[in-house]
Amino acid sequence: MDKERIFGTAKECAGKAEGVIGDATGDAQTQASGRAREAAGTVQDLYGQAKDAARDAADTAVNYAKDAYEHRGETVRSGQKAVAQTVQDNPLGALLIAGGIGFALALLMTRQPRRPPPSRWR
Repeated sequence: MDKERIFGTAKECAGKAEGVIGDATGDAQTQASGRAREAAGTVQDLYGQAKDAARDAADTAVNYAKDAYEHRGETVRSGQKAVAQTVQDNPLGALLIAGGIGFALALLMTRQPRRPPPSRWR
């Protein structure tokens, strides 16, 4: 838990108490001060929650990356098995996809380079 959340919650509670005291005494300035402190505490608490969520997301991403790096061989093998199974299940579709990729690469490799437009100032 982030310290911003702790301080924000404490400030929010103090603001509520101050607002209740202002309501009981009829003091508008105390009421307004309490509401302002309560709002500031709420904002500080939300900021702390956002920091916690960002930290948790970063930790999760780091752990996922470490796990993927440590098990990279297994991941590649499972990917190869999945591709091989897909090709065995649908050989015609795999052949068409491979042919399409080859055709697209051939078009890209044999394409004429772009020429700059002719200059008007000659």
